[in-house]
Amino acid sequence: MPQITIPPFRSPWALSGGHRQTLAGAFFPGRLPDERAVVRRISLPDGDTLVVHDDCPTNWPSAGPVAVMLHGLAGCHRSSYMVRTAAMLNANGLRTFRMDLRGCGAGFGLALKPYNAGCSDDVLEVLRAISGWCPSSPISLLGFSLGGNIVLKLLGEAPGRVPPEIVRAAAINPPIDLARCTYGLSRWPQRHYDAYFVKQLLQRLRDLQQHRSDFVPPTFARTPRRLVEFDDQFTAPRSGFHNADDYYQQCSSEQFLAAIRVPTLVLTSRNDPLIPVESFERLTLPANVRLHIAEGGGHLGYLATNNSRDWLQTQLLEWLRLA
Repeated sequence: MPQITIPPFRSPWALSGGHRQTLAGAFFPGRLPDERAVVRRISLPDGDTLVVHDDCPTNWPSAGPVAVMLHGLAGCHRSSYMVRTAAMLNANGLRTFRMDLRGCGAGFGLALKPYNAGCSDDVLEVLRAISGWCPSSPISLLGFSLGGNIVLKLLGEAPGRVPPEIVRAAAINPPIDLARCTYGLSRWPQRHYDAYFVKQLLQRLRDLQQHRSDFVPPTFARTPRRLVEFDDQFTAPRSGFHNADDYYQQCSSEQFLAAIRVPTLVLTSRNDPLIPVESFERLTLPANVRLHIAEGGGHLGYLATNNSRDWLQTQLLEWLRLA
């Protein structure tokens, strides 16, 4: 399998450490390009609707290359890593589709069922629609954080179902062991992230209740304070799982990696405060799955020296160019 040479990631002194990288990337994204995408809706078999954001470069040729992107927990199509990646790929001739998972971003109010870390069937519906809009185009699939787990699960759980148009994939900081990652958030100082995610998810439920009269809100035995409690009382049962542990066991992508046939890059960082690097160090991977553990970058930060915010995007572009 053709490879790329990934240069070492070097963090500026002021942003050394995984927490600083993570927080700077999330809350200080700098100026992002204005939104110019065509918004497209995709109806799902259960009545919910998904939204994708189509950024097509000028002079994109018929059957030209396409990249489909999935965001992380509490993210959307406007998450900085999604916008920056789309902008770089567009500038280099790739048409991009940024997917809002159920109820996220422009899809708010269009879905009653929640998104989850294993919603590969939703992604397959999106890929079928994009194949219709872009016939004969080679498609690459990119997932960030929770979206990365979804991508890896899709590729490995039933390789025969993967559309033949998928020629390449990448998963960035994916939580391949969901139980280990989620329960790990209860430790200090990860508790701050845990509280942030739960606050965002609970607010989304309150907003949806105001927006949709047919939404039946959960009856919490106690208002969740941890992500595992939220998953146990809402995400898991509403998604067809018995409880949080059943959800984590069935949807963790680690168990599917050995069956992946599509050339795939898994990129993570050693100092990611949300995804333990030990999850990756114990892996035995097939030849067509490449793992790169950067020495820094935090969780989806990757703000490199010389004030570069494009280290991650550059590596993804080089990887997709091999398709």
